[in-house]
Amino acid sequence: MSKKDNSSDDKAGPSRTERVRQALRHAIIDQKLTPGVRLPEDAIAESFGTSRTIAREALGRLAVEGLVDLQPNRGAFVAHPTPEEGQDIFVVRRALERAIVEDLVGNISAKDADYLRAMVAEESTRSDDDADAIRLSGEFHLELARMTGNKLLVRYMTEVVSRCSLVLAIYGRAHSAYCGACEHAEIVEALIAGTRDKALKLMDTHLSDVANRAVLTVRNKGDIRDVLAAYAKKLK
Repeated sequence: MSKKDNSSDDKAGPSRTERVRQALRHAIIDQKLTPGVRLPEDAIAESFGTSRTIAREALGRLAVEGLVDLQPNRGAFVAHPTPEEGQDIFVVRRALERAIVEDLVGNISAKDADYLRAMVAEESTRSDDDADAIRLSGEFHLELARMTGNKLLVRYMTEVVSRCSLVLAIYGRAHSAYCGACEHAEIVEALIAGTRDKALKLMDTHLSDVANRAVLTVRNKGDIRDVLAAYAKKLK
């Protein structure tokens, strides 16, 4: 029987603040808002047709995730973790993902197995888009966390995966999403089969490989209103 917890589903849908947070998060992970870029509350409010209060709340939530730095008397900026901080983040992530594997191995329902396989199939079609690859990979690992039904684990994983995604967006070497999808597929099959040691080894190797794909790259900066326009349209 699946251990996935659906109690967090909100029939009314996410709040306006949460929708703005999600849009900003995607813009950061998609590398459209680059590290160090200032995030003015008025520009965000204008872009999404909302109040500065909602913009401020959304930025506060992103700061908790580690995607935004809130600097006194200066405002909010897209975070810019150092390579050393990135290494520390992956150390924590590997420990959390080991706990997830231990919890899920042999406990994946047929329905959840089909869903995970579908996620992997979608990943394999995005080999030419690194931003999409990072986003889809993060969603896959978060879905595994959700399937444990452990809300605290989901909370920690959401923060860690967000930070890892930012690190990869800054320092990530161009790579094929197909490679990541193949690794995810192997992990899924090991979890379904209940082969604990194999699943743990596959997950640890996968995360080690991901952490090792890092080179410093320079990103171009753009006007925040232009960047957020496409994300604002999705909220309407």
